[in-house]
This record gives sequence, C-alpha cells and structure tokens, in this order.
Amino acid sequence: MKAACFESVGRVDCQQKVDPVISGPRDAIVKVSMAGLCGSDLHPFFGRESGLDRGTVMGHEMVGEIVELGSRFDSGMEIGDRVFAPFSTHCGACFFCGIGLTSRCTEGELFGWVECGIGLEGCQSEYVRVPLADSTLMPVPAGLSDESALLLGDNFSTGYFCAEMAQVEPGGTYLVIGCGAVGLLAILSAIDMGAKQVFAMDPVVERRVIAESLGAIPLDANAAGRDSVLTATLGRGADSVMELVGLPEAQKMAFDCLRPGGIMSVIGCHCTPNFSFSPIQAYDKNITYRSGRCPAGHYMRLLVDRVARSEFDLSPFISHRFGIEEAERAYQVFSTRAEGCLKAVFCFD
Repeated sequence: MKAACFESVGRVDCQQKVDPVISGPRDAIVKVSMAGLCGSDLHPFFGRESGLDRGTVMGHEMVGEIVELGSRFDSGMEIGDRVFAPFSTHCGACFFCGIGLTSRCTEGELFGWVECGIGLEGCQSEYVRVPLADSTLMPVPAGLSDESALLLGDNFSTGYFCAEMAQVEPGGTYLVIGCGAVGLLAILSAIDMGAKQVFAMDPVVERRVIAESLGAIPLDANAAGRDSVLTATLGRGADSVMELVGLPEAQKMAFDCLRPGGIMSVIGCHCTPNFSFSPIQAYDKNITYRSGRCPAGHYMRLLVDRVARSEFDLSPFISHRFGIEEAERAYQVFSTRAEGCLKAVFCFD
C-alpha cells in the first residue's frame, strides 16, 4: 500500500508499505477514503518532538470502510460499513473510558506514533489497522460527508473540548489564540455555547477573516491585539483564554490577556520544558490552568447527531485536498500555510 511516511525532520514522503494485517481479536482493517493532516503531525515534522521511528506512517485522522475483522469484534458493525475513528484507540471498559476520558484509556494507543519499534502506525495510508476497533470505530451516519466525519474524529471534538474546558457561558468574553482549523472550531463551539464576545487572535490575515465570518472579533497576535482585549474588558482581561498554538509566545499572550480568576484552556501541545509564566504569577492572578489530550472518542459520539442534523457546517474548514502520492508537497504546503492552507486531507480512490 502507499502511505505518507516520516523520513526525517522536515521530510515526509510517499512510500510503499506492507498492507496491515489482523493481529488481535478486536482488530479491524479499514480501507481509508480520507485521511487528515493535523497540526500535531507537525511536531515531529519540525523536530519539536523527537523519537518517531523513520518510516512510521503518519497521521491520526481517517474515514473509511471496514474490509476485515478480528475474531472477537463485537459491536454490530460489519465488513463494508463506512466508519470513522478518533485519533487514539480506546477499550471502552476501563475506568477512564467509563468516565468519558477515552484519551487516557489504559489500553489505548495514538495512531501515527512508533518509537523504537513499538506503537501504532498512522492513518495517512491506503489501509490502516485499528486495534480495539469495536469500541474505537463508529459508523458514519447516512448522509454525513467524509469531511464532517473526519473533523468529528479530531478537530471539531478538540475545539469543542477546548471551549468546554474554558467553561464558556452565555454573556462571557473569551479569547481564542491560534485560528487554525481547531481554533476556528473552538470559536464555533464557544458561540454555540452562548459567548457574548469571542476575540480571535492569529498572525495570518486570511485566518482572521474566517474567524470574523464565524462571528469573532479578529485581532493580530501582537501587543495591539492584547491591548484590544484589555480595553474591551475595562482592563480585566478575558474570562477564559483558549490557547491552541503550543508555543511559549502564545502561552505568555494567553496569560497576559486572562483576567484574575479566569481559566486558561490549553489545547496547543507544548514541547518546551517550562511555562512562560511563573508559579507566583499564576498564584497572584488566581488562574485555573486546564490542558490535556481531547477524549475524542467521547466527544465525537456526543456531537455526531448535531453535525448530522446540520447544526454545524464543517465543510468550509477543509481547504486543500491531495493524493497520497503528493505527500511531500502536502506537508510542505500545510506546514508553511502556503496557498492559504487551513486544513489539508489526503483523498483515496
């Protein structure tokens, strides 16, 4: 099969890989119809995270069709069913799955991370093996597009989770830092939850334009943007700040724009060893810091019916489509935001 594989920092290309096979009784093999490129894929691509084995299949977002099942697959799904998945597997039976924190399942694995030969290959490939598939996979409702299902498995679930961690309430003022696909979907979620004002901060003009079209107030990611938030809140700062970048400058901006007693909801994956503010600064501001990997297996089930009823339109958030043979170019375009790239996907015949 053809797959987008990690070669080295700054290089992902299309390679021929051996087709995956059933290796566990709850496995499924899925023929992929669409796979997503995510900001998280850029951490090893840019070298912010290390340890990924050369040749690992990238990606953790996919929609496809079941083509093979293990001997103990027990969910009602069958060969030929169209399915989608969250970015990590989950067993459905442990303590963490029971409380909806599927991202911390005791048996779960992340798609697209193999280190020292141990781990799970990714989804940017013609076929993918899904462990714990009877609890991880979900049928795609009739009429729901591949694009919507793909975004439910990660980006929309993560954006909604971010807004929930921020405890968005009617009448509040909020700031979203980072208006990639997840940030824009966090804006969509916050407005759905009744936010009075949502500021959207990003250095890319085109992304600010999209944020404004969703109902947010666009700001550049600079001191003037910070001052606008403070001025609009009589110097207090936003009730919560949703930070979706994962870089020290964004973390510092979030802290500076947050009011005393506010919540910092952090989805951006920080790879630096230290915070951009000190414990005493956090203490003196009475902040609540909330972060962590989205339990997408829980949230996609929570949100799928609303998306299927067209309460949310997710189609505008995918800007670029590539064939798997274009893996190298796809990563270059996505990583540099070239051609106005917001969200890129691989499409398979």
